[in-house]
Amino acid sequence: MNIFKKLYCRIYQGVFRLLLPVLPYREPKILNSYKELAGLLVASNKHNVLLVTDKGITNLGLPNELINTLKSVNLGVVVYDNTVANPTTDNVEEASSLFHHTECDCLIAFGGGSAMDCAKAVGARVARPNKTLSQMKGILKVGKKIPLLIAIPTTAGTGSETTLASVITDSKTRHKYAINDFPLIPSYALLDEKLTVGLPKHITSTTGMDALTHAIEAYIGRSTTKQTRACALKASKLIFENLFAAYTDGNNLTARKNMLIASNLAGVAFTKSYVGYVHAIAHSLGGKYNIAHGLANAIILPYMLKKYGKCIYKKLWQMGVYAGLFNKSTSKEVGAKIFIEKIEEMNSQMNIGTTISEININDIPTLAKTAQDEANPLYPVPKLFTAKELEEVYLEVKNGN
Repeated sequence: MNIFKKLYCRIYQGVFRLLLPVLPYREPKILNSYKELAGLLVASNKHNVLLVTDKGITNLGLPNELINTLKSVNLGVVVYDNTVANPTTDNVEEASSLFHHTECDCLIAFGGGSAMDCAKAVGARVARPNKTLSQMKGILKVGKKIPLLIAIPTTAGTGSETTLASVITDSKTRHKYAINDFPLIPSYALLDEKLTVGLPKHITSTTGMDALTHAIEAYIGRSTTKQTRACALKASKLIFENLFAAYTDGNNLTARKNMLIASNLAGVAFTKSYVGYVHAIAHSLGGKYNIAHGLANAIILPYMLKKYGKCIYKKLWQMGVYAGLFNKSTSKEVGAKIFIEKIEEMNSQMNIGTTISEININDIPTLAKTAQDEANPLYPVPKLFTAKELEEVYLEVKNGN
């Protein structure tokens, strides 16, 4: 990357870092029960809820208790459950139309990151009916308050209940992009570990590694704060201590609860400190091949950490010491490599592969350009790479080199 492009990226990121203390970041208030949620909606003079979820969730009957609780206090509930993994512009337009047609006045996102991304984008379309989703792509282009949004995560990984981002895939072009604005941060979040008990093992593992990716990328980036560093450290420690336990014993409520806490902490960390090239690459693969986001992150993460090299040794060492993976007497380089090896070990133990075979070699230049355009200049990555350099990572992820 030429010196002028590097300078532009770092100045851009530096301005955002300086503005962090005055930007209107907020954290959702935590709710503890469906009864409390219903009382909140009644007190807020709400009448009709659009519940955004997916078919897998409704087929399992997970929202039934919530729906019954809301109806018991005379709240109407309209369910949109066509959300797909990597939610599309078609999903958002369908749900927005339903919101208006049924005269809803608030939103509940019930599910994983896809349901939350969809619900946030619906809120953006309701707030900005004359703007298309693509016109709100990027940063601070919503600009208006969205309907009251409550997030109920059923996976411990995305942290989307804390973030200002909605990631959407264009139904026609398959281009995946983010809408980032402060009104998209949910007002409330309900964290109930019992909702995660029935998750398939591969969802538990990949969403958990998604949370770890959030924590790591937030910590190793160049726009951290005391708060985000603390959240990232706590999150990574909880994940190393609890993810495999949650994976092997799905009924382990302690591990499940700790993973929800970790996901939430990692969400708080990356909302302010952003992510990096792992996410940029994963988004390109999700858009092109519909690769599940958590799975993509889990596989890409060790490759990208190795690509960064020495510039992140100290920070990975700090995370490893905090998580108890080794002690302070371990050298920075050895500690960093142990940290990466631990990630690879966890992936192996949870049957997460080391490659993404769907990658077409002919697509790599376009994918790398897409990832670079997403990451630069916004993401405060520890080291800047060109699209050509990122192509090497795609090849490694495809071939396992």
